[in-house]
Formats: sequence, C-alpha cells, structure tokens
Amino acid sequence: MTEPFGEMQHRLHLTLVAMPGGGKSTVGRQLARQLGVPCLDSDSEIEKRIGMPIRDFFEREGEDAFRDIESEVIAELLAREQDMVLATGGGAVLREANREAMKTRSTVFYLRSSPEELFRRLRHDTQRPLLQVKDPLKKLRELYVQRDPLYRRTAHYVLETGRPSVHALCNMVLMQLELAGLISPDKVAATVGAEPQPRTLEA
Repeated sequence: MTEPFGEMQHRLHLTLVAMPGGGKSTVGRQLARQLGVPCLDSDSEIEKRIGMPIRDFFEREGEDAFRDIESEVIAELLAREQDMVLATGGGAVLREANREAMKTRSTVFYLRSSPEELFRRLRHDTQRPLLQVKDPLKKLRELYVQRDPLYRRTAHYVLETGRPSVHALCNMVLMQLELAGLISPDKVAATVGAEPQPRTLEA
C-alpha cells in the first residue's frame, strides 16, 4: 500500500472517491463535522464556476468540456493550505492528472459499493447525467468495470459500504487516520465514543 503524502503531517486533506451514489457527500459531511474541518464538494464548486447545474452543462457542452473544468477545480482545491474533506465526482478518477493530484496531495479513501447496491440507492435519481438511460443498472455495471480499477489505483484505503452505517464508515476512516499518524488518538476517542444517530447512505 502506498503511504499517504508526507506533507499531510501538518495539513489534513482527505479525499473521498467512489461511484455515483457511493456516499461521498454523506460520509464527507459527517467526517468533516467530526474532525472540525470544512467539507468541500468538487461538483458543487464546479456548479458555482459554470453558473448552472452540471446536468445542463453536460448536455450543452459535452463531457470533455466538463472534465476540463473538473480537473482545474480539483487541482485548485487540493492546493489550498486549509484542512479539508473533499468529496469528488464519480468520474474524477478518469483523468490521470486528477488521480495523481489526489494521491499525492491528500489521503484518499475509496468507498466501494457494488453496482446492485448503487442501483438500489439511485433508482429514483433524475439528476445524474450518466444515469439518464434506458437501463441504469446496466450502465452502473459498465461504469463499475471501467472505474473500480482506477479508484483502487488512486486510493490509499478501500472501505466496503454495503453494510456499515455512515457513522461506522466515518469511524473506520478516523481509525485509519490515527494509525497513519495523521490525527491524534484523542480525536478518535472523542468521535468514535459518541452515540451515533442511526443513518444509512440513503439518508
């Protein structure tokens, strides 16, 4: 396993990668609350820049134009000096420059879900451009085959999201960060010992 970036000893950058519906935003917000740092969402930052929903931009300008802006935004966010949790878009790993930036400038967690789990969470979602197709489960399976190796190549850690609650997933992340020496044991004890509100990735 590749060691997390050495600079992380004095700057805490966590990046979450996963398929669409993999829980990046939900887990990211909870993690950020527990760590007392901002949670940034690359898709939200992109929408601020383009001034429209990503779905509309996709339809108007195409995927390549979107990926160009996505790469710019991810590079800028990871260049910031502030501690943060960064939730990325599902296709952020498609470009090598993004994978390299995430792996060298942050500690990356891959929240792995099967295509079937993802379909159960996303079957009523009308906002994700790549899933507005006749057979979204088939599309998710195709995306998974393409992207799972890239997520694994980018991540320092892989977490299975099938059964754990959001609270349990966050605790797994915190314990890995403590073992890596990136956060203090006191922070882990305070957050892991807290009583969670039951919550799933579909919440």
